[in-house]
Amino acid sequence: MDESVRAELTALRDSIDNIDAAVVHMLAERFKCTQRVGRLKADHDLPPADPAREARQIARLRELAVSAKLDPAFAEKLLNFVIAEVIRHHETIART
Repeated sequence: MDESVRAELTALRDSIDNIDAAVVHMLAERFKCTQRVGRLKADHDLPPADPAREARQIARLRELAVSAKLDPAFAEKLLNFVIAEVIRHHETIART
C-alpha cells in the first residue's frame, strides 16, 4: 500500500475512533438523564413508557437525520434501540 494512502487511512480511522468515543460518552450522559427520569416516574407511579413522546422523538430525529444527510430509517432504528433500553431501565427502577 502506498504510504500516502496508509497515512490517510490512519488519519481517517483516528477520526472514526474519536467519534466513536464521543458517541459512547454522549450515550452515557443520555442514560444518566433517563435514569433520573426513571426514578421520577417510579416515585410518582408513572408508566415506564411514554408512546406519545417516543413518537415525537422519532419524528424529530428523522428530521434531524435528513438535515444531516443521514438515512432517517437508520436513525429511527437507532433511537428505537435506545428507547427500548431506556424503557427496560425504567421498568427495573419501578420494580426496586
